[in-house]
Order: sequence, then C-alpha cells, then structure tokens
Amino acid sequence: MERKLTRSRTDRMLGGVLGGLAAYLNIDSVLVRVLYCALSLFTAGFPGLLLYILMLILVPEDRSEQ
Repeated sequence: MERKLTRSRTDRMLGGVLGGLAAYLNIDSVLVRVLYCALSLFTAGFPGLLLYILMLILVPEDRSEQ
C-alpha cells in the first residue's frame, strides 16, 4: 500500500497539516503538534509559521472516503 502525505480531513486544528503529518508518520498527532510548537518557539516562530503556510498550500487534502 502506497502512503501519501495529505492534509487530514478529520484530525485538524487549523488546516489539517500536522494531523496529516502525524498520520503519515503513524504517531500521535498531539506529539507532532507539541514538537512543532516547540520547534517554532525555539526558532523565533517565523520559520515554523512559514513552513506551515507552505505545507498548507503544497500538501493536498485527503480525498479518501471516510
């Protein structure tokens, strides 16, 4: 089965980017969100925000039937 990185339709806070990343990596979405927030804070926020916006634009939304 081929895995694809997609934005989550069900596990989303804003755009579903981190929920989709957690599903792709097969780990808990809360852990991904905490690590992402910590990384964003330690890098002064800007690169983390820019990365999230880029992923929101570039990563397609999950189109599979739920």
